[in-house]
Amino acid sequence: MLAPDGQEWLSRASRGPQQVFGRSGATDALHRYALMYPAKADSKDALVQDFHSFRQALNVASADQRVLVLINAPADQEPKLRQALRPVANHASVIGRFHFDFEQGSEWKTKISGASKQPGIVLIHAGEFGMKGKVLKQLPLNAQKNEIIAAMQQANARFAATTELKVYSQHVAKGNRQGIYFEGAVPYGEDRDGDGEIDHRGGGRGGFGGRGTGGGSTR
Repeated sequence: MLAPDGQEWLSRASRGPQQVFGRSGATDALHRYALMYPAKADSKDALVQDFHSFRQALNVASADQRVLVLINAPADQEPKLRQALRPVANHASVIGRFHFDFEQGSEWKTKISGASKQPGIVLIHAGEFGMKGKVLKQLPLNAQKNEIIAAMQQANARFAATTELKVYSQHVAKGNRQGIYFEGAVPYGEDRDGDGEIDHRGGGRGGFGGRGTGGGSTR
C-alpha cells in the first residue's frame, strides 16, 4: 500500500492482503487508510479503466469472470468518450463489476465472434481462458448513459446465468492439459530470495503455464 503521492509506503509488500494485514485485518486497514486520505473529488469523475492492450483486457476479464466493456472508437472521438463514460463506469451498479478497455483499431475482432463492422460500445463475454470471446451486446457510441447501464446490467445477468464459477486448481489443470499458455508482459514467478531475479516454478511442462518456460500462468 502506497500513499497517494506514490512514494510513501503504508505497509510492507507481499503476495496478497492476508500476507500483509492478516486473515481478518485487511478491511480495517483499508478503512484506516481511507480516513487518512479522504477523497478530494467526486468519485463519479474518476478516470475510466483502460488496459494497455485488448489482449490483456480479454485475459483479465476472463480471469476475473467479468463482462468486458470495449469502447471501439475513432481516435478523434475517444477523448470525448473517456470523459462522457465516467458517470457510467463509476455508477453504483457498475463499479467493480465490469472491466473497461478502449481500442481504436479492428484487430480485436479476430478474437471475438459476433462483432459488428461499425464502431461502438461492445459488451464482451470472454472465453474460458481469455484467448477469445463473443459479443453479448453492441451499442452506438452516442448511446445515452441510462441505456448503456441498462444494457450492461442485462449482459451481466446473462453472463452470470450462463457462466460456471471457476475453481482455480481445476481451471489450471484443464489449461495445462489443453496446452493453453498466455505470454505476459511481465515474467511469471516471484523473487523469493530477493536477488532481483525471478525464481521460476520448477518441474512439469512449465509449472502453471503449460508449455513454455517455467512459471507461466494459465487463464
